[in-house]
Amino acid sequence: MSGLIAQQCANAERSTQACASLHGDRTMTLDDRDRALLRLLRLDARQPNAALAAAVGLSPSACLRRVKLLEDRGVIRGYTVVTGGAEEGELVHILVQVTLERQTEECLGRFEAAVRAHPEIRECFLMTGAADYWLRVSVATAAEYEVLHTEVLSRLPGVMRIHSSFALRDALRPRRRR
Repeated sequence: MSGLIAQQCANAERSTQACASLHGDRTMTLDDRDRALLRLLRLDARQPNAALAAAVGLSPSACLRRVKLLEDRGVIRGYTVVTGGAEEGELVHILVQVTLERQTEECLGRFEAAVRAHPEIRECFLMTGAADYWLRVSVATAAEYEVLHTEVLSRLPGVMRIHSSFALRDALRPRRRR
C-alpha cells in the first residue's frame, strides 16, 4: 500500500474496509458498526442519515461513506417497498414447500415459468433439502388460499407434493398496537 493511501486510511474516519477500497481490494469484512447499520436499515431504510449516524456513533459524513461503501461492495443490493396494512388489507401469508416429480432443468424451468404467472406467489426459492421449492404466498383469507391451492398450486407442472404452513405474524416487524 502506498504511503499516501496509508496516510488517508490513518487520518480518515473510515473502517478497515473503506481503507481496503482505496487500493482496490474487493473483499469486505463487516465490523460491528457495519452490522449495526445493516440492522437499522433493514428496519427502516428511509430514516435520515443523521439519525442513522447518531444511532451507530458516527459523524453523518462517515456514516454516509459507510453506507455508500456497503452499496458499492454489493452488501446492500437495493432498497424496496414492503406493502401491507391498510393499502392491502390484512393479508394471510403462507409458506409452501413444493416437491416436484423430477428435478431436470426442463421440469424446473416449466415450474418456474408457471409460478411467475401468479402474483399471489410473492417469492419462489429453489432449495436444497427435502422440498425442491419454497414459495411465499399472500392472500386475503384462508378460503382464498384453499382456492389457490386447489386450482393453481396443485396444477403447476411437475408438482408431486405440497406442504403449507400459515404464518402467525412476521416476528421482525414491529407489532401493531391494538
